[in-house]
Amino acid sequence: MPGSYFKNRLASFGYAFAGFIAFVKSEPHARIHAVATLVVVAAGCWFHVTKSDWLWLIWAMALVWITEMLNTVIEKMMDHLSPAIHPKVKFIKDLAAAAVLVAAIAAAITGGCIFWPYLLS
Repeated sequence: MPGSYFKNRLASFGYAFAGFIAFVKSEPHARIHAVATLVVVAAGCWFHVTKSDWLWLIWAMALVWITEMLNTVIEKMMDHLSPAIHPKVKFIKDLAAAAVLVAAIAAAITGGCIFWPYLLS
């Protein structure tokens, strides 16, 4: 049934948006990323960055958001599967957090490279 196919696809977008809203409401780091995203978008608009700069900024922001979401998924799954403290679980969770750190550092460097010339002029 073609109608139900499109209805299901539309519903899946609703689930994704609901997941994003739940993520931002429940996770303090998501709110930090939301503020950082707003600051970057505002700075990009203020300085009228180029189209290619926008593409780099969007990729950098997306990378941070995606890694933070995956980190949260990994942490929640590990907490569910192993509520007790376990060295292997700690390693998994620390590694997932490190992925967010790498993404955030890369995003900060990207932002610095893009905005530094605007700040100097």
